Amino acid sequence: MTDTENTVDQAENNEDLEQAATDQQAEAGDVAELQKRLEDAEALAKDNQDKFLRAQAEMENIRRRSERELENAHKYGMEKFATELLPVFDSLELGLTAATDENADLAKLKEGTELTLKMFTSAFEKFGINQVHPIDEEFDPDFHQAMTMIEHPEKDPNTVVDVMQKGYTINERLIRPAMVVVSKPPAKESE
Repeated sequence: MTDTENTVDQAENNEDLEQAATDQQAEAGDVAELQKRLEDAEALAKDNQDKFLRAQAEMENIRRRSERELENAHKYGMEKFATELLPVFDSLELGLTAATDENADLAKLKEGTELTLKMFTSAFEKFGINQVHPIDEEFDPDFHQAMTMIEHPEKDPNTVVDVMQKGYTINERLIRPAMVVVSKPPAKESE
């Protein structure tokens, strides 16, 4: 081999060594970058796992709290209504006591009973309980229960002519239909 050939071989070897060193540095950089990305991904996964466990615990707490609140609502939901009815009950007891007195005044008893009924109606209205008293209205099977039908020459057919028992709604939902007497057309006279 000649010196020139040695120099060319040496130059090629140097280039190969430099290229190998550069490739090695690039691979080391890629490995370091991949290692860093792996660490970041593991940190993110751990953070997401922690958030998931916290959210799961919070949902469990909300579920328990909701169950407890629902149970209390069922248990104490009637408290306000009962509180409104207590004065009505007291008034009825006083009326009964007054009625058993030897010197009971019928006019005062009637007045007291009317006032008690007014208190009772007011308590009902505060809680959305309304009477269905459909006298002279058209019969409505959604709110009325026909007990009988009678001929009534002065009323249109299918009109409520008498209420045997009032009905009630709570927030416009029927809880008891009104029991009514309904007019029917007069029977045709036989010739």
